[in-house]
Amino acid sequence: MTDAIKRTAAPLADGLVLGADGRPRCAWGASAAEYVDYHDQEWGRPVRGDDALFERMSLEAFQSGLSWLTILRKREAFRRAFDGFAIAAVADYTEADRARLLADPGIVRNRMKVEATMHNARVAAELAGGLGALLWSFAPQAGRSRPVTRADVPATTAESTAMARELKRRGFRFVGPTTAYALMQATGMVDDHLAGCHVR
Repeated sequence: MTDAIKRTAAPLADGLVLGADGRPRCAWGASAAEYVDYHDQEWGRPVRGDDALFERMSLEAFQSGLSWLTILRKREAFRRAFDGFAIAAVADYTEADRARLLADPGIVRNRMKVEATMHNARVAAELAGGLGALLWSFAPQAGRSRPVTRADVPATTAESTAMARELKRRGFRFVGPTTAYALMQATGMVDDHLAGCHVR
């Protein structure tokens, strides 16, 4: 958290804070400079392209057990290392690429997660209809109200459980219900900005 944000972020009711710019936002979205931009410009906005969704799915898997801030700070290095998360490119990775990734200090060098990303690209490349169509088929119906408090934000839902089950059935790895729900939040399949947040 930057000193400026520490000095100016004031707590509000219901899991919101008043940011340095005077706008209310979800408390997590004002806890670090990187979070402010991600929260305001990206999180919860619809993402449709197959490669873009593959990136989000892969980064959510890499985040498992770590802070999302760690992933955000390494995101550009991840993009360089994984050819922009182009499914066709990653699906063709070889053992040499695996070794290169595991030696790259710019990314999270977890062998199981690196191998899962390479494997998932091969599965995604074979999907009839594409990754986006599959993932978005689990988005809940429109009309769901925004959560009022942080306590109203679930860790999993029936839809994320169903998504994870289907992804696993098709051969994807590192896609449990919690990771699936985080993916749904990040890509705008659900809107979990709190009701008083300035982001619309």
